[in-house]
Amino acid sequence: MAMGTTAPLAVRMRPTSLDEVVGQRHLLGPGSPLRRLAASSQTAGGGAASGQSVILWGPPGTGKTTLAQSIAHSSDRRFVELSAVTAGVKDVRQVMEAALTDRDLYQRSTVLFLDEIHRFTKAQQDALLPGVEQGWVTLIAATTENPSFSVISPLLSRSLLLTLEPLDDDDIVMLVERAIADPRGFGGRIALDDDARAQLVRLSSGDARRALTALEAAGAHALEAARGDADDDDEDDDGDGDGAADAPVTVTAEALASAVDRALLRYDRQGDEHYDVISAFIKSVRGSDPDAALHYLARMIEAGEDPRFIARRVIVLASEDIGMADPQGLVIATAAAQAVQLIGMPEGRIPLAEAVVYLATAPKSNRSYLGIDRAIADVRAGDFGRVPTHLRDAHYPGAKRLGHGKGYRYAHDAPHGVATQQHLPDPLVGRRYYEPGAHGFERDVAARLERIRRILAGER
Repeated sequence: MAMGTTAPLAVRMRPTSLDEVVGQRHLLGPGSPLRRLAASSQTAGGGAASGQSVILWGPPGTGKTTLAQSIAHSSDRRFVELSAVTAGVKDVRQVMEAALTDRDLYQRSTVLFLDEIHRFTKAQQDALLPGVEQGWVTLIAATTENPSFSVISPLLSRSLLLTLEPLDDDDIVMLVERAIADPRGFGGRIALDDDARAQLVRLSSGDARRALTALEAAGAHALEAARGDADDDDEDDDGDGDGAADAPVTVTAEALASAVDRALLRYDRQGDEHYDVISAFIKSVRGSDPDAALHYLARMIEAGEDPRFIARRVIVLASEDIGMADPQGLVIATAAAQAVQLIGMPEGRIPLAEAVVYLATAPKSNRSYLGIDRAIADVRAGDFGRVPTHLRDAHYPGAKRLGHGKGYRYAHDAPHGVATQQHLPDPLVGRRYYEPGAHGFERDVAARLERIRRILAGER
């Protein structure tokens, strides 16, 4: 193996040019910004393309580092790699100073690859601006977070934002087969059966690094087992090279599952199974079945689902399906999401489970959810009127002359804290968006709301 067995398979198989990159076809077509960047002159000032900084945004394993290194190697420019996890302002300034020296003394341009730029603070990102703005470096920054929220505006406006997509199944198969055949990988010493290949594709979830890591574990496991069998039963020792030892070792689906220690291979975070499991989870909570809800929660956790995604779904469930039948559900769901952020996994599974059990056993109502959708539908259809004059803002000069606030009744001065008064615009008087149900706390709300509505309408 060219890079030695100490380097992970994903590193050994990293492409050295854009032509070897698998996936991201929408970014690698002829004349694309990345192609122009790779083809531009290594000499500083070699045209607009040479100074175009780029932010690569995409999920893990989609090729951000690979693209950066391929561009640098293709254009033969000085390549410097920093990780925002370990680098600081001092490191950035050193790179900028060296880049400026290379440009002025040797007419050589520099590519700075900054991984996980979203981990840089505002001050650290500010340190990049002079070099990017003056063209001392071509910045290629990688992030898994939305750059609109994680990258400062001045840097974002000076860079081309390119979005990477998860690799599709055919891309993953191509990567895997290349790693099996290539001398940098297994050099043809292993083979995958059809079931194992399909399992590996599902397990990868569009992540090239995950696919190659799993392949490396499974291949090493299979080769080790084959060596053990050969030691126990040494046939074909005549040295003619035509024995079973020369044939590739086949990796089965069972061997793959054993090697990667993952029983839930069918859960794909971007595929059908992902949506099936989350759908079953939601419907189990809505259907008041805590046992089924915990089962699907466990499947997501064990498959490596982002706990923040699960927590967000639990919050939506609390609002959409429990609602006013038990308003405490939203409080507990939000607290569980905060707990996951604070303590992380695996302990985060405990507050998640508590929230899930609470919501599954709580009374259910979707009336608030239906109410806001009805109101939005009216607004979108243009079914609204002007705010009643007595409810309009009366605090600015001239407002009272326009009649704003005239006739407004202060609710706290009225009996029961409710005053007879119109709040909806004239075209919508009498329109009801929220109709409480008969379960849990909402049963009490229904009786109280009926009395409130009579008072508002002037009925006694």
